[in-house]
Amino acid sequence: MSNSTLLDARAAAAELRAASAGCKPIAPLRDRLAQADQDGAYAIQELNTQAGLAEGRRLVGRKIGLTSKAVQDQLGVRQPDFGMLFADMAVGDAEAVDLRRLIQPKVEAEVALVIGRDLPHERHTYADLVRAVEYALPAIEIVDCRITDWNIRFVDTVADNASSGLFVLGSRPRKLEQFDIGTCAMTMKRGDEVVSRGDGRACLGSPLNAAIWLADVMVRYGRPLQAGDIVLTGALGPMVTVRPGECFEVGIEGLGNVSTLFT
Repeated sequence: MSNSTLLDARAAAAELRAASAGCKPIAPLRDRLAQADQDGAYAIQELNTQAGLAEGRRLVGRKIGLTSKAVQDQLGVRQPDFGMLFADMAVGDAEAVDLRRLIQPKVEAEVALVIGRDLPHERHTYADLVRAVEYALPAIEIVDCRITDWNIRFVDTVADNASSGLFVLGSRPRKLEQFDIGTCAMTMKRGDEVVSRGDGRACLGSPLNAAIWLADVMVRYGRPLQAGDIVLTGALGPMVTVRPGECFEVGIEGLGNVSTLFT
């Protein structure tokens, strides 16, 4: 492939926006980019973040991806990634989701943290995080992929806003001292069938480890976490493919339940 055929960051960002708007996936980006590395992928993500803000979308938080060692091994990386959460990606607990909004969705269960204090430091501690977390909620992340057949590597998913789609938050907040975030057991049901199990240890050993990683990295990328931000800390178990008419309910020990329905 000659250099003249390689995509620059702006062209790749435009392809992803068009894929999202038309609900039509595109070919993998990793072999088509002029800068096919981590910095290049995050540059594409940032261009689409800026485009969303310019359109009037409201940034409300971040998601953490690749917190499972198995998924890191699959993509050949040794670190998580992050994506942006906008207000128009939020879905209410038990609210129906129109699948026409999505391309090839899957669901995963997570602990969501709502931040009550700014996190501006280059290096944060557990104490910083615990002090900053206002409360936690059970969450379902509806991941989606603008890349055909989920044929992704690290560069593809980072550029594609960490394969973000929508997210569902539970409606009963809990303080961190009210449950054990590091070992809480998770069960996801599709109807009456259990389709995913896990616990807090599946998320970098604890969702707080993932949140500390994110707080540090967001300072380096110039978008530090602020009071009011939502953080989806990463999957507690395997993600599950979605089909029309299916209803999913997630229960997290000590944290409660959250559900979503696809139409």
